[in-house]
Amino acid sequence: MNNDPQIRKTLTVSFSLAQDTAILCPSSYFLCPHYFNKPLPFYLEELTSLQFLEYRKNSRGVQLFTCKWLPVSDPIKALVFLCHGYGMECGTYMKECGEKLAGARYAVFGMDYEGHGRSEGLRGYIKKFEDIVNDCHEFYKSICELQEYKGKAKFLYGESMGGAVALLLHKKDPSLWDGAVLSAPMCKISDKVKPHPLVINILMKLEDIIPSWKIVPSNDHIESAFKDIAKRERIRKNKLIYQDKPRIKSGIEMLKASLSIEANLHEVTLPFIVLHGEADTITDPDVSRELYKQASSIDKTIKLYPGMWHCLTSGETDENIELVFADIIDWLDKRASKAGLESFQPKQTHNHGIDKLTPHEVNNRDAEQAGFPCHDSASPARHLSKL
Repeated sequence: MNNDPQIRKTLTVSFSLAQDTAILCPSSYFLCPHYFNKPLPFYLEELTSLQFLEYRKNSRGVQLFTCKWLPVSDPIKALVFLCHGYGMECGTYMKECGEKLAGARYAVFGMDYEGHGRSEGLRGYIKKFEDIVNDCHEFYKSICELQEYKGKAKFLYGESMGGAVALLLHKKDPSLWDGAVLSAPMCKISDKVKPHPLVINILMKLEDIIPSWKIVPSNDHIESAFKDIAKRERIRKNKLIYQDKPRIKSGIEMLKASLSIEANLHEVTLPFIVLHGEADTITDPDVSRELYKQASSIDKTIKLYPGMWHCLTSGETDENIELVFADIIDWLDKRASKAGLESFQPKQTHNHGIDKLTPHEVNNRDAEQAGFPCHDSASPARHLSKL
């Protein structure tokens, strides 16, 4: 055990398991020190979060991998539910996200969709986008109903395709969620990566004939999503991530979901923050701007990061990743309590503005050209040196 306090602060207690393990330590709250009134061993004194891994069956009998990160210190501020992107997974790829949020005293829960990560199913295959939404809703709602979490605020956290999942979860049960963090959400497939309309038409005719074939034209999404070369190569080594071409049915289901969301952005009513790299070529930053403009939410914030790519919390430099997480946690902290949420529900509708992390003159010019107010006074100049 390394006793360097800077290293010990990032440790998590995790349980490794084989893919064929049915259940691992269900409801293992007794392992978390703030549920068990005993002092921590000296080598865990700097521990900030604990990770738990478990399998559960969905309503279709499919084994789905789930994970959670619990903060060591009391009290838990709120609950955060992760929705990962296409081909990605929670247990390893989103582990740092879980640790960061749990270290800030949030209880964090994630699930690998069917066909993703450690869950059962054909790799990278989405038979019905609705199945993903229903599986997440079933599992996440069961967590929300646990007695120990009664009265806690509940936030969705969606990255890329997971942003679409989060928005559809909100649409399915608007009263359940208190807010959402949307990182480069898939509200539309960028024209830069979307196949030609003729190709789409052909694929739609083939989706019921050869649905699982991997023939959807696409660029190397890892190459396009992860700006930091070292992090990009680390992602390539993660064999739980689907790295092949999208299957026909998967591509069509994602396209249909994004078109549906794009056409109904005005139906979004929950508080949200949308974050997007302006150099993103996977999901279009302009659609995040449209989400911000069209959403009926009273409490809505947008942050755009010049020069950053698609994977804001895992594919940028360490300095930029810290910047993005600081923005996310700051937004959550202000809304984690009932009083905090109510403070963002004024009698008169207002938006919290667009936070363009650029020098003041460029910020005002771009905001005016885009038709946005620039009201967010929390746009710290200190961020500029970090980009």
